[in-house]
Amino acid sequence: MAAPGCSPRVRVAAVIPYEGGVLTVRHEKDGRSYHLLPGGGVEAGETLQEALVREVREETGIVCELVGPLFINDSIAPDASRHVVQLTFLARATGGAVTTRPDDPRVAGVETVPLDRLDDLDLRPPMAAELCRAAASGFSDRARYLGPLWSEAEYGITETGPA
Repeated sequence: MAAPGCSPRVRVAAVIPYEGGVLTVRHEKDGRSYHLLPGGGVEAGETLQEALVREVREETGIVCELVGPLFINDSIAPDASRHVVQLTFLARATGGAVTTRPDDPRVAGVETVPLDRLDDLDLRPPMAAELCRAAASGFSDRARYLGPLWSEAEYGITETGPA
């Protein structure tokens, strides 16, 4: 059962093949680093495509175009205090350049990570294996629902409450 006042948040994320890997954004919190695919929340009245292009540009400096959907997943806290629905899209870089000063202050760095190194990262949500499978097929598979991919470390929340 959902926590009172908790509504799902919609997040878009981009898989952007770039310079022999995929673009990721590194966040740092409480002295720990973790990686996300570039993206973020969809604002009211904004299309998924508009949100994806805006968030990628803000976080990475790259201008991109949406190619197609790859994955859909939920991240639901064990206590249901947080619920994120993530729509992950394949995107193509069409301009811009990777920035060292992202517009988003939460981004500590932008990194191109080779697919065979994704498993070495604290990637949130934990979807490295799915990304590698999709890349092996040339990202030609139909979009798939991955189900809930909660990582306790992802939001600093455990079953007993915030960490």
